[in-house]
Amino acid sequence: MKIKANGIDIEVEDTGADGSQAGRPVVLLIMGLGMQLVHWPPALVQALVDAGYRVIRHDNRDVGLSRHFDELGVPNLMWAGLQHKLGFTPNAPYSVGDMAQDAIGVLDVLKVERAHIVGVSMGGMIAQRVALAAPRRVLSLASVMSSSGARGLPTADSKVLKALLSRPASHSPQDVADHYIRLFTAIGSPDFTVPEAEMRERIMAGIQRSFRPVGTLRQLLAVMADEGRADELRRIACPTLVLHGKADPLVPYACAEDTARRIPGAKMVGIEGMGHDLPPGVVTHLLAHLIPHLNEAGRKAAA
Repeated sequence: MKIKANGIDIEVEDTGADGSQAGRPVVLLIMGLGMQLVHWPPALVQALVDAGYRVIRHDNRDVGLSRHFDELGVPNLMWAGLQHKLGFTPNAPYSVGDMAQDAIGVLDVLKVERAHIVGVSMGGMIAQRVALAAPRRVLSLASVMSSSGARGLPTADSKVLKALLSRPASHSPQDVADHYIRLFTAIGSPDFTVPEAEMRERIMAGIQRSFRPVGTLRQLLAVMADEGRADELRRIACPTLVLHGKADPLVPYACAEDTARRIPGAKMVGIEGMGHDLPPGVVTHLLAHLIPHLNEAGRKAAA
């Protein structure tokens, strides 16, 4: 369903939209760079529902069926990357903080006073910003395969960056799918591989729903420009779980360790053989830690 949140159109899926889950604690799921709400594994969403939660997902701005910002132009990532390398902050068309306000706006419109916030990759950065901007609205935080954004942390190797920044051979669905298969193979979990046919089917479904590569570039520039967050993380006071794959080739494990170190009382959990994706085996491991984290945070909030 489409709602107006933070002044823009946001596409939302809500397992409690029919009112059947009234009174349940809410989990807000925030997806990563260029990814749509449909990329949350159904098994993860259903497991949270089965555990007694109402699950809300949304398309971040500039991807999926939410508001696109094509009027803001195409970012020059080469120039922005050079600025960042030289210690300057690149100018971004909008910020990670703006995307956090979108997420808070979703809660406002759906009349959710407090929620558990779970974000993956860029979504973890947005989730951190939500916890900083609206601490009274956050029951707990889970930052998954994400980073504090601090300078000096290790980055992806050149092969992975090349896959991330490369382009499809054409705009045909087949070439776009081939491009994403190469990317997801490069960043995926070595111990939890997904058959190519299954991966292609999911990719094609996403392409048919929406394909906005320039929006992804604008989101990436927002991430590059979000430099003050690391020093602010000490202000997060809610129960926090940091989950990360020890084999993540895109956002190295040290980035998660730094996040956990900066958030008071945060629990750090590393998963062997997990890369930068959410295949079924990884989802099973994540849920084994995530659901107890949500349950414990809920008990503390109710005490």
